[in-house]
Amino acid sequence: MTDEELKQFKESLSITAVAQALGIDVVRGKFRCFFPQRHVHGDRTPSVSISEERGMFRCWVCDDVRGDVISLVQQYNGCGFMEALNWLKDTYPFLVPGAKRGKASGEKAAPAPRTVEPHSSVNDEYVAEESVKKPKELIPEDERKKVVLSFLKMLSPVDGTPAAAYLVRRRIFKPIWDRMLLRTITDYDGLNRKLKETYSMEVLQYVGLFNDKGNLRYYKHPLIFPYLDSQMRASHFQARALERSTEPKELHLRGTVPFPYNVSALNQKMGWIYLCEGVIDTLTMLQQNIDAVGIPGVRSFKTEWVSLFKNKNVVLCLDHDEAGRKGMEYLQEIFGNAGIRTIILGDGLESLPLNMKDGQDVNEWFGGKK
Repeated sequence: MTDEELKQFKESLSITAVAQALGIDVVRGKFRCFFPQRHVHGDRTPSVSISEERGMFRCWVCDDVRGDVISLVQQYNGCGFMEALNWLKDTYPFLVPGAKRGKASGEKAAPAPRTVEPHSSVNDEYVAEESVKKPKELIPEDERKKVVLSFLKMLSPVDGTPAAAYLVRRRIFKPIWDRMLLRTITDYDGLNRKLKETYSMEVLQYVGLFNDKGNLRYYKHPLIFPYLDSQMRASHFQARALERSTEPKELHLRGTVPFPYNVSALNQKMGWIYLCEGVIDTLTMLQQNIDAVGIPGVRSFKTEWVSLFKNKNVVLCLDHDEAGRKGMEYLQEIFGNAGIRTIILGDGLESLPLNMKDGQDVNEWFGGKK
């Protein structure tokens, strides 16, 4: 991508839409800072402003939280320039200069994002794509996966914990907890200490379990959802906050989300699959004995995942709000280009009293309470 094409691509993006696609809660052009610990009262009153006209964002407290749409992805995902750019290209392929609208079936996928150390600076000057060098790998990928698996084995089952009460309020019960190997942090200090005794701080930060201050990241996000592969192994997970006031509500292990949640349901057999927004909605469908997979957000679907849906018809079940509707339109295009049939949950059933209401998600539709 030339400098001019990069400029054209950035100008075609809405920084507000990109923030929402990342999962950032933007209200009237503002959102909470990525570093609430630097703010009085945890940045309860959002300090980051967005200028849609200039395509820029800025925190009025933290001088290093600012930049354009690519900087936004870098800082939120904790990644480098090229990984952020590739994420944007994968998310908005139809806006890439010179690209055809959507991907034709069989077209080569975009290059995989490069890996970056979780403590890498996100404020480096932009450099040309061909000059970016892949940072040194601290440990092999197989070893990284082993560290993540070891962390998950240190956690507790959710039975009898605040995490269980949280799930029950959402009408998600023990058979599903056990099936999806849900776990929780019950002794944060003990777990923090045990991990430091087992691994070096450099490795813990490289893997993404520990922050730059040398502590386990998930102090306010104790409910852990492992992303299980077809052999029920996990090398990635999502952590969930239990308190309503905690922002963000979800934290992913740093790095690339490898596949949709509950990927084993994509077994290449003929049939229907429900595609949900988030883990909770996916678990809600599983609780109802409905085959479902989940993606982290409305614009987090990766084009290379399309092949996983071979032989499936897809019911799109994203949140029933403006962002969700736009996300489903986008997914219809992506799947349609691959010859995969999609329908939107509730299409043609608008007159039914039980149809999903505006603003609802799947869990609320099935009676879950926040």
